[in-house]
Amino acid sequence: MNGNASKKKWNMSIVIIGTIVVLFLIFGVLATIFGYLGFTDAFKAEFTETTYRMADTATVLVNGDLFNDYLNGERLDDYARSKNNLDIYCKKIHVTMMYVIVVDTTDYGRFVCVMESIDNSVENTDYVEWERGHKRDTTNDEYREKYRAIYEEGSAYESVFRYDPGDGQRAHITTMMPVKDSEGRVAGILCVHRMMNEIEGVIGNYMFRVGLTSIGMAIIAAVVYAILVGRYFIRPIRRVSAEATRFAKESTKSEPLGEISRFSDISNLATSIDTMETDMLAYVDDLTAATTEKERLAAELSVASAIQETSIPNVFPPFPDRKEFDIYASMTPAKEVGGDFYNFFLIDDDHLAFVIGDVSGKGIPASLFMMATNILISDRALMGGTPAEILSYVNERICERNQVDMFVTLWLGIFEISTGKISAANAGHDDAVVIRKDGRVEQIKTKHGLVVGAMSTVKYHDFEITLEKGDKIFIYTDGVPEATDTNGNLFTMARMLQSLEGGHTGTPRDVLDSVNRSVNAFVGDAPQFDDLTMLCLERKEDETLGRALTVDAKQENLGEVTAFAEAFLEENDCPPKALVQLGIVIDEVFSNIASYAYEGGEGKAEIRIFKTDDEITLVFTDEGIAFDPLAKEDPDVTLSAEDRPIGGLGIFIVKKSMDDVSYKRENGKNMLTIKKKL
Repeated sequence: MNGNASKKKWNMSIVIIGTIVVLFLIFGVLATIFGYLGFTDAFKAEFTETTYRMADTATVLVNGDLFNDYLNGERLDDYARSKNNLDIYCKKIHVTMMYVIVVDTTDYGRFVCVMESIDNSVENTDYVEWERGHKRDTTNDEYREKYRAIYEEGSAYESVFRYDPGDGQRAHITTMMPVKDSEGRVAGILCVHRMMNEIEGVIGNYMFRVGLTSIGMAIIAAVVYAILVGRYFIRPIRRVSAEATRFAKESTKSEPLGEISRFSDISNLATSIDTMETDMLAYVDDLTAATTEKERLAAELSVASAIQETSIPNVFPPFPDRKEFDIYASMTPAKEVGGDFYNFFLIDDDHLAFVIGDVSGKGIPASLFMMATNILISDRALMGGTPAEILSYVNERICERNQVDMFVTLWLGIFEISTGKISAANAGHDDAVVIRKDGRVEQIKTKHGLVVGAMSTVKYHDFEITLEKGDKIFIYTDGVPEATDTNGNLFTMARMLQSLEGGHTGTPRDVLDSVNRSVNAFVGDAPQFDDLTMLCLERKEDETLGRALTVDAKQENLGEVTAFAEAFLEENDCPPKALVQLGIVIDEVFSNIASYAYEGGEGKAEIRIFKTDDEITLVFTDEGIAFDPLAKEDPDVTLSAEDRPIGGLGIFIVKKSMDDVSYKRENGKNMLTIKKKL
């Protein structure tokens, strides 16, 4: 038995009754909430107005010009009279407390009490009256902002409500009025603290009535359903449900349900079931035929995808015998076939054409348009001309027969292999990015021409980019920066450039793999929206030729080392003068290693020799005692042999005859590197 069949089924009657009851309860809750909000707003407005009047009247009982005198212990007779008047007024109007404070206006975080009156008999409270000069921190940020509004913004009064203040206190309102001196400046604030206990009883009574009414309405609704809804709705619906269940199991036609209810909606439902049975049986026959057709189309689409894949280069490395450059490209269609494409091919031995494009639309139409464009570009490029001339030709040919009004963005470059110069033209495509050998990533912004296929008279313009040895150029379609995650956020150009950082250390394939990983990590489970196509071309550095030889560090092996080095140098056309100088250096350095590197006389010496276009590099390595031959001071060659100290002349000759000599101690090995320019 499957999981769905084992689940407990719900009774329609119970569900409807429960739904009605819940709806009335929800209605009651909403009515309570909105009534509560309206009541509290009205209550708040009433208390604000009356408390404001109380505070406004109380301000005439104090003299703002004397606050500083009171706090300094002066004019105490006046203070006593004002305090007495405030006490009388506080009890007269039945408020819990009234007090006058002077606030520290630097940050409104503290205040000092000038005078306070308390009537604890109002609500049986136990407040303790502050003494004159009592200092306190401001209660919270809300009070701080209220003080600021009075002192700085000229507010006529401010109020703070506390419906549930905690700390054993009851609901209350505090209204603050500015007390000004004779010059109209705010000298202090008079605060009236008034209880609002009335709200608790009124709200409780109100909520009880609304709740009782909601429960009563829910019970009445349930009774009405039991009498009417079950007879006129549930029974006919059950007949319709039973017939639908039977058809689902048997898939055969039965007697029509007919007019099973006096309500048109239920009768129409029964008629729909009858019609559905007839239509469903016909649909099954049609679906069988459609499935067969779909399988045929899927097979044809698979063939189209294979044709598209073989229409672009997809074997890498494509030119294994060319060491001057490396190129890699990839295309991931959003559907079985896509509208993106790339291509590259040798025009002659020194010129490589490479192109990337993005056709408007997707699917088979875009794929066909793409292949036609690719063929036109390839044929025209092999005839010669600049990228701008090639794009102009392709645009004219496409516009002649572009009845479907499709277009394609193109970035076309011709790479001169010997110099690294790229001549390029852009037809509405995203700008290329150059990854320099030193790690810099540059987006090469150029003037864009109109997309190909839009207007036959468009003229395109050439521009140049130069790749130094070790540099790479990266071109792509907008599917890369515009890849979207599950929240609809774009991958963006900034993230793409960030993923290219560090690309100078890898191959073109490594560059594309890095971008793909970044895009996939960003997109996550979101479906691919657009084709994803990239191409990277690297102008490679000169290939270094080299060999290595390891021998016992013994004098008798000098001949083998010399022969090894001379054979390599002669094979690589080393000039005679440099050959003689290098031979002297090899003799001197290896002899020193054999004589002094190993105290026990047993050990190995390695010589590695490399050649680039214009330089020979020798690296001597041994695991003997640490010794830097370059640390010794050069001998004074102006002295005679008898007057000159023994030693140091050999390494001096090495330094003078070579272009660069360096030493380092690494992993317990002495390494002496010597370079000679040719």
